[in-house]
Amino acid sequence: MDSREQGTTLTPAQQAMADLWDAHMRSEFETHSVEDTLETMVDDPHVNHVPVLTGGVGLEEVRTFYSDRFITQQPPESRITPISRTVGEDRVVDELIFAFDHAIEMDWLLPGVPPTGKHIEVAMVVVIQFQEGKIAHEHIYWDQASVLVQAGLIDPELLPVSGVESAKKILDPSSVPSNQLIERGPGGLS
Repeated sequence: MDSREQGTTLTPAQQAMADLWDAHMRSEFETHSVEDTLETMVDDPHVNHVPVLTGGVGLEEVRTFYSDRFITQQPPESRITPISRTVGEDRVVDELIFAFDHAIEMDWLLPGVPPTGKHIEVAMVVVIQFQEGKIAHEHIYWDQASVLVQAGLIDPELLPVSGVESAKKILDPSSVPSNQLIERGPGGLS
């Protein structure tokens, strides 16, 4: 996502960070090149998918994670919809929707879960830290309960959680009523 689309003027250093992050994402999701992805990173990076603790610390762990678990485990029909981007002095934060059909093993997102065939859409926030012009780390956050509901692994009627509604409400705030889980109250939980 080009920050200028949002009416924001970036400094040259901020634009360079945004451009490098975009190149990193192209390497992961379009060209599927582990080495091109690593070329955008410092010599000692770390990647942390916070909800499930997948990723790696240090160049070799990150390389192994990208080559064995992440870049090679992207469903062919996955789609990323950018929502917002914030660019600071040494950090880029992207809010996005990741949509896919769970047709292949995805240990980075659903560790140990065989393909369910379900369509899943999840809101994610990615915090990218830069050092000396390269990516030092990625911290990626999402609501794992929403993923598990959509994969058919937990029943939203038994817990105060939602499924695809979380992503849909990010895309269109009026598409899903607010406070449904509150209004369901304790009587809705068994």
